[in-house]
Amino acid sequence: MSGSERRRPPTIHDVAREAGVSRGTVSRFLNGGHNVSPGAADAVRAAIRRTGYVVNRHARSLITGRSDSVAFLLTEPQEKLFEDPNFNVLLRGCTQALAAHDIPLLLMIAGTPAERRRVVRYVTAGHVDGVLLVSSHTGDPMAEQLTKAGIPVVASGKPIDRSGRTARIAHVAADDREGARDIVRHLVSLGRRRIATVAGPPDTPGGVDRLAGWREVLAEAGLPAGDDLVAHGDYSRDSGRRAAAELLERTPDVDALFVASDLMARGALAALERAGRRVPDDVAVGGFDDSPAAVAGLPELTTVRQPWDRISSEMVRVLLGLIGGQEPSAVILPTELVRRQSA
Repeated sequence: MSGSERRRPPTIHDVAREAGVSRGTVSRFLNGGHNVSPGAADAVRAAIRRTGYVVNRHARSLITGRSDSVAFLLTEPQEKLFEDPNFNVLLRGCTQALAAHDIPLLLMIAGTPAERRRVVRYVTAGHVDGVLLVSSHTGDPMAEQLTKAGIPVVASGKPIDRSGRTARIAHVAADDREGARDIVRHLVSLGRRRIATVAGPPDTPGGVDRLAGWREVLAEAGLPAGDDLVAHGDYSRDSGRRAAAELLERTPDVDALFVASDLMARGALAALERAGRRVPDDVAVGGFDDSPAAVAGLPELTTVRQPWDRISSEMVRVLLGLIGGQEPSAVILPTELVRRQSA
């Protein structure tokens, strides 16, 4: 085939002509969609599909000063990515939400001081336009370092600073406290009177808020909520097993367990089985997350559903707004009680 016969790649002019809009409208759409009406955006999107237009990211980066990519930053040890199903669900949701804007997602892990230093150097060098931060521990330095450097950051979950207060960082979170209240109310409604909890780490917002919800409902019901009914895990299966075994030894008359994650609840079920306790006959068990672990065995877990699809899509929406110059915001989403076999 001769050069004259080869079909040239479609250009932004072709997209504009196909969509029936100006070249400027197409340009604004490609650079974030600001000041583009929904009808025009739909027309441009359809024209891109029909013409097969592909954005020249390098050229656009030179013009806009942006990389047109976003980082998904997990500040936990690498093994957490593979063990905790919540991280994978969130990663998949953010990837899909960004794909709708034709923005690639770069996975980065910074679980050690050396990894954090490398990530900060890379991000602040302009290789990404913003960061979706997944960090569970209080006082994580990454958020503060990146925001001080002027990097748009949105955290998954409520970020807590070293003083124990909510940090002034854009974030999207489920309502942990109310979710815990819902499932503990359910356990109380079943007639359970010795309701212990396997709480999350005390230096995490989820660990603090879910424990607070447990205490509040038991206090309202006039039921004991002392420290003898609390054991902490680190959201891993094995920590849930150890914490439940500790509670059974300390308070053998326990008749219900609220476990602050489904993965820990699976470990707690193993401890109950080993102790000869039937679920839910002898001990009712409630989890939190509605992750794949909730239905990965028998009994299936009664749990609290976090709206992962909405969390990921809202994180992307808020981050793109920050990149576009909007002010940081906080989004708290409701949870849902899911009744299954364990309670």
